[in-house]
Amino acid sequence: MTFQPRFFRHFSGLLLAAWLLLAGSVSAQSSSNTKRDVLREITDVVGLKPRFELQATTAVQNAAAVVYGGKRFLLYNPNFVAAVNRAGRSDWAGISILAHEMGHHLNGHTLKAGGSNPTDELEADEFSGFVLRKMGASLAEAQAGMAVVSDEEASPTHPGRSTRLKAIGEGWQRASQQIAASNRTTAPSAAPAIVSSRPAVTVPSRSNSSASTPVVMASNGQMNVVGKITFRSKPDQPFYLTSRLNVIRLDHEDRTAQVVGRITRSNSEEYPFVLVDDQNHRLFINAAGGVFDSSGRQVALLSDPS
Repeated sequence: MTFQPRFFRHFSGLLLAAWLLLAGSVSAQSSSNTKRDVLREITDVVGLKPRFELQATTAVQNAAAVVYGGKRFLLYNPNFVAAVNRAGRSDWAGISILAHEMGHHLNGHTLKAGGSNPTDELEADEFSGFVLRKMGASLAEAQAGMAVVSDEEASPTHPGRSTRLKAIGEGWQRASQQIAASNRTTAPSAAPAIVSSRPAVTVPSRSNSSASTPVVMASNGQMNVVGKITFRSKPDQPFYLTSRLNVIRLDHEDRTAQVVGRITRSNSEEYPFVLVDDQNHRLFINAAGGVFDSSGRQVALLSDPS
């Protein structure tokens, strides 16, 4: 038995409202019989709060990621998910479908006008592979759902089966490499930060320094800056890497510097460095200086300080 996937993301307000009303009566019953909180499991592995509403409803053919009234919904037909699990011979098959739909939300696809397109589908597929590896699924288990529901040939809205399984595999492999790197890296101390009234470090004026790069005053002397980190979310805020591998944020107006993280080595060939910030979050740095978060997205670039 084959399934024709139609991952709808955009609905008229009246139609979606009617479907959500139908979903409410079904989801209340299905949630009481659910042994796993799959939504929380998926969001936990990517470090997010479960700010999605999961609705089981027979009003949708299969599954959909939608936004209505400012809220993000994951709609799924329980009969469809059960059939996918039976065909894939694993509960991971249905979980991968939900992870795929969440990938549409997290990649911003539901904020765009229009329906499905191959690029968005592959991004959501890669996210599902990444998530399922973090949750403990094998590669075959991560691919089981899409192997069942996807068409062999590509269409104007969806890639072909082999392309989609490859995208899932790429996400799975990236997560596997991050897990291996994390296991080989010495865990940081679990001791909490101690808040003190220590004054900020003074940053000398550029005009008083003959160096071509910034010089930061430490308590016992100077530390040369050896790299610059530019975050995509804060392109105008300078962050620098010192010779002691501290990541600092400079404020030239106040002439202060604040240590916000530290870079350490890892045993991963793909991500030879790990950036641990002041809140104990980890970012992974590849040999080209790309800085990636735990979901595999590039969030910054490490470059020369000039």
